[in-house]
Amino acid sequence: MIKYQRFILNNGLRFLVHQDDSTPMVAMNVLYNVGAKDEMPQRTGFAHLFEHLMFEGSLNVPNFDMPIQLAGGENNAFTNSDVTNFYNHLPAENLETAFWLESDRMHGLNITEKSLNKQRKVVVEEFKETCLNQPYGDVWHHLLDLAYAKHPYRWPTIGLIPEHVEEANLTEVKDFYNKFYRPNNAIIVVSGNCNLTQVKALAEKWFGDIPKGNIAKRELPQEPTQTTYRKKIHRAAVPVDSIHFAFHIPDRLSPNYYAVDLISDILCNGQSSRLYRKLLKEQELFSEIDCYITGTIDPGLLVIEGKPADGVTIEQAEAAIWQELELLKTQQLSKTELQKIKNKAESTLVFSELNVLNKAMNLAYFELLGNADLINDEAKSYQAVTVEDIQSQAQTIFTKENCSLLIYQANGEYEYEEEEEE
Repeated sequence: MIKYQRFILNNGLRFLVHQDDSTPMVAMNVLYNVGAKDEMPQRTGFAHLFEHLMFEGSLNVPNFDMPIQLAGGENNAFTNSDVTNFYNHLPAENLETAFWLESDRMHGLNITEKSLNKQRKVVVEEFKETCLNQPYGDVWHHLLDLAYAKHPYRWPTIGLIPEHVEEANLTEVKDFYNKFYRPNNAIIVVSGNCNLTQVKALAEKWFGDIPKGNIAKRELPQEPTQTTYRKKIHRAAVPVDSIHFAFHIPDRLSPNYYAVDLISDILCNGQSSRLYRKLLKEQELFSEIDCYITGTIDPGLLVIEGKPADGVTIEQAEAAIWQELELLKTQQLSKTELQKIKNKAESTLVFSELNVLNKAMNLAYFELLGNADLINDEAKSYQAVTVEDIQSQAQTIFTKENCSLLIYQANGEYEYEEEEEE
């Protein structure tokens, strides 16, 4: 049981405090309710750009890394389709350093032509390196565009094309900052060797006078139900062919989410999972295979991807996966197999909550979902899933009309790099 206390400043900034006196450390996690889904189709990649810009300095802090390092801590951030998250982990006696840093970049980020040009180049180079110059680097560009017709999940966090960030001007970037990076669009969790009184005092001191923003109600285009099978073949200079299935699944707050998550584990989580054991080890049809869910707040995807083994055709690989999915739909799995997967999911949850930083991140995320208490109900939700739930969701999800299939085909132009002999 993770206990916490909540308070809200007059500017709408929400704070959650989890006290843990067993550690000398403290974590401060700042979650902004903005992700790639909040971008315009003509200007994608902005949320990711801001993950970089937020470390460029602010009115009173020219460098973010040095103060946190001098305080004996570390900081970092991540962005996805739903959120932008910044975190700090440092000795408890230096907690105020984190408050100073985070409040200053929330109040007055240093967005100049110089800082924008610097980070714009960094982000564009990252796009080119990871998406354009790396084998299979643009898989998600093709798969998301195939699976989504309207929802902004149809572009990856890094953006649709590098030109969207490359051509962004200072006014557009400042508008994005003022629109989303405001106290009433953020959640801060402080977890570790701290107490409510201490955190309240620091919150009022450092964040209390930051004016709230005019946060518009989010109105995203809803993805229509997919009713026809979609297939795309993309040819590129890659070592071998790969195959990627995408099936639409319920949103993060759906009661069916936990059954779907367990289905992905049944199919491919560990060496005893079905796809790994049967298709890779026993039948040797694949050299690599994986299954996972995107876990997005709005309805997401269950993805199955693999690389067929030498001599195995794409058609054989595709048929083998469909056969395993049909078995899950038509033959109820044993309670023993399900319990094994449940126990693995619960142990993962327990391990994820051992340190104060993960607790801070998880509390912030569940608070964003609308109820931080969900953090204490996760294990129960997984354990409540029945074999009937698994079969029902498999029958609902694994249909041809709910499937988007991307074939990433080698065109024979890949050049293997030979290692130099020492």
